[in-house]
Amino acid sequence: MLSTLLDNRHARSAALQVLLLVGFASLLYWLWSNTAANLAARGIQVGFEYLHRQANFPISESFLPYDPSDTFGWAYLVGLTNTAAISVLAIATSTVLGLLIALVRLARNPLASTMAGAFVGGVRNMPLIVQLLFWYALATTLLPAPRLAFNPLPGVYLSLRGLYIPSVSLGPYGLTFLVTVVALAVAFWRFGRGVQLVSRRAVAGISIGAAALFAVAALEPSVSLPQLKGLNFVGGVRLSPEFAALMLGLIIYTSVFISEVIRGGIEAVSRGQWEAGRALGLSERQTMFRIIIPQALRVIIPPMTSQYLSTVKNTTLALAVGYPELGLVVGTVINQTGQAIESIAILLAVFLTISIAVSLFMNWYNAHVALGTR
Repeated sequence: MLSTLLDNRHARSAALQVLLLVGFASLLYWLWSNTAANLAARGIQVGFEYLHRQANFPISESFLPYDPSDTFGWAYLVGLTNTAAISVLAIATSTVLGLLIALVRLARNPLASTMAGAFVGGVRNMPLIVQLLFWYALATTLLPAPRLAFNPLPGVYLSLRGLYIPSVSLGPYGLTFLVTVVALAVAFWRFGRGVQLVSRRAVAGISIGAAALFAVAALEPSVSLPQLKGLNFVGGVRLSPEFAALMLGLIIYTSVFISEVIRGGIEAVSRGQWEAGRALGLSERQTMFRIIIPQALRVIIPPMTSQYLSTVKNTTLALAVGYPELGLVVGTVINQTGQAIESIAILLAVFLTISIAVSLFMNWYNAHVALGTR
């Protein structure tokens, strides 16, 4: 019986896989038990109970309300929200800017194309962290003090303390209202394609008007304007120099890589498609956005996924300019508690989850585009 199994190639392969799995699991168990024993000998408790303890450290800015009396677990959530917000903003803005740069590089104007090419080459060959430090230095040294702040628009002030803009509060039901509006907009876009353009515009206008009236009547919105009091501004929304430097650096750096991906996808479409568009009487712009880009998406999306994942990972460089994203919060928690293994494990799990989510969404969209072009 044993000799028969040994002579079977599939059985030998399966047995080898099982042995490798057992060996790998044993190695992980030994590493964990050895580490736990060494930490216990030094009086360091292993576990995630510390997440319920009071944090006792500030976070300079956050999209969620935070106070030093909150728990370490809530501090992690605040850092995760900051990371997710800057990732989404950077990806969305970089995609639009990258498309514009790609179109300029493909333009027939040699001066514009050459300048765009030089811009792409210069930014791509400069480390991201150097660009972040450059923008941070500009934001903190060239801008005036709050009393001499630039006032380009009513209620908008720019100083070395950051950018202050008016804020609008929609009351206790504001979040529910915004989620409902977004859901209706998505449903209208998804199921309203077969409706005539005039009818769609009419429905859209009525919906926007009804939403505005409901917001004014039921949500009782209030506007907060920034005002100079003492040595700084109060009220409104503050965008810190750290946030501005991080976003500028990420957007510019990512957009040049995205522009090359888009340019390569557009150039992969045969020239005959351009000639077909001209034969149909379409303008260059109509040919580009109705014929070329829909076909180029099949080439663009796979490498674009890698760029999006790199953007999410590059948010960890925010600690260079002091913006409190998840990596900076994790470092602070490690200094406060000494729970390095648990904190790093949370950091790895969060970024792994975000990366998998981005990959799944892009793969779904890639399959959707591929099916739509057959």
